[in-house]
Amino acid sequence: MGTNQVEMCPVARLIFVVYLLVTTCSASPPNFVLLFADDLGFGDLGCYGHPTSITPNLDRLAADGLRFTDFYCTSPVCSPSRASLLTGRYQTRSGVYPGVFYPGSRGGLPLNETTIAEVLKPLGYATAAMGKWHLGLGQNGMYLPTRQGFDHFLGVPYSHDMGPCQNLTCFPPDIKCFGHCDQDVVTIPLMYDDIIKQQPVDFLDLERAYSDFATDFITMSAKKKQPFFLYYPSHHTHYPQFAGPGAAGWSRRGPFGDSLLEFDSTVGNLLSTLENTGVLNNTLILFTADNGPELMRMSRGGNAGLLKCGKGTTYEGGMREPAIAYWPGIITPGVTHELASTLDILPTFAKLAGAKLPMVQLDGVDMTDILVNQGPSKREAMMFYPTDPSVRYGMFALRLGKYKAHFYTRGAGHSETTPDHDCHIISILTPHDPPLLFDLESDPSENYPLSLQGRPDLQALLQKIQAVREKFEATMEFGESQIDKGIDPNLEPCCTPQCTPKPSCCQCD
Repeated sequence: MGTNQVEMCPVARLIFVVYLLVTTCSASPPNFVLLFADDLGFGDLGCYGHPTSITPNLDRLAADGLRFTDFYCTSPVCSPSRASLLTGRYQTRSGVYPGVFYPGSRGGLPLNETTIAEVLKPLGYATAAMGKWHLGLGQNGMYLPTRQGFDHFLGVPYSHDMGPCQNLTCFPPDIKCFGHCDQDVVTIPLMYDDIIKQQPVDFLDLERAYSDFATDFITMSAKKKQPFFLYYPSHHTHYPQFAGPGAAGWSRRGPFGDSLLEFDSTVGNLLSTLENTGVLNNTLILFTADNGPELMRMSRGGNAGLLKCGKGTTYEGGMREPAIAYWPGIITPGVTHELASTLDILPTFAKLAGAKLPMVQLDGVDMTDILVNQGPSKREAMMFYPTDPSVRYGMFALRLGKYKAHFYTRGAGHSETTPDHDCHIISILTPHDPPLLFDLESDPSENYPLSLQGRPDLQALLQKIQAVREKFEATMEFGESQIDKGIDPNLEPCCTPQCTPKPSCCQCD
């Protein structure tokens, strides 16, 4: 594997080294903006080949930045994927499994886990999160972002389909949300820090609120000459899609396309704010997504491109994601085929900021060399865990170099409706001995397992893969499952907590 980019000349490389020395030792280390899309497939963006998606601002980041072709999340569903992103550790270590958190979940991302925000805070960073948290709420908001290193939070504490949505407006002038979402729980709240500001949330105005929040945060940080970290895990493009008047009806792709366009517009507003405040050239913007598309929603569920299956599965479509890194003057525009992951974001931000790494077992590696020096990845392998990982089965698949071995395969309800029956929920857990082996460079769709017959080289490769697997699993300590702690309806957020009858009475403007 290699990086297809223009070579950085020796002078430019020297300038960058001096730049790092200056920024990590001065009062102005780099700023970080982390954009995290929801249920977005490898084939959903214009810059990744979709013919009708309108994503001009993400396309700009891709054209002027570094676009990844082999970038992975750690889980094919959102809560565990988000835990790994923020901690640099597989979700199995933190206990964010099986599945996802719900409005009344007792558990959350353990407070003894160290997030990116907590890594940067000791260096004087201002930190803010906006959008979809989905790492727990808990008793008295104990798991909210403000308890995990973020100064401020504006957003929904879980997924915006986790509340009745059939009477809510998702598109103007008064187009109701498609489907019914979850029932018999409170309507979706919008929170500022740990206070409910609105319940149910106004979908038509939500993105404007986020954009204004980000503008104020960046502007204030720049005015104070304070480095900042902005984390934006977007609700777009998770079901049910929504968009305000600035995006609704403007794409040729229907509700999904309109929702994606609105998210892209916020990216454009962020870029404008960074430019207007004079900090764009000192800001690393990194974009990726939490898991693959929810194919059961058909045209409303996203697109995995040429990759196999989607959300809920450990096939490529479930966990390989679009990813873009943008930093004017530092990152040379191009495309990289190096192996990288959301796990690598924490150690990379720490390296660039000059921050100390947490004293725990990290699964991420620093990818600074990929971003700025066209160097090779430090990542040897990528592990694929299912939505319900266990000590009994361990990882379902492992990628080493360009090869991927499946020890177990299974379909998922999230990936129903596709012609490929391997993706469907009726495709039950199937062990493979020897493992199914694919060359992802010649067969990224995982259609053609390699035959080991007469191939001593592939047999040797499988032995190496098994050795890597055994070495890694010897280091894996499964944390106590946070999701198995169960649900308490009394923990569901309600802006009028003493009202009756619950949950329908929980409403405020």
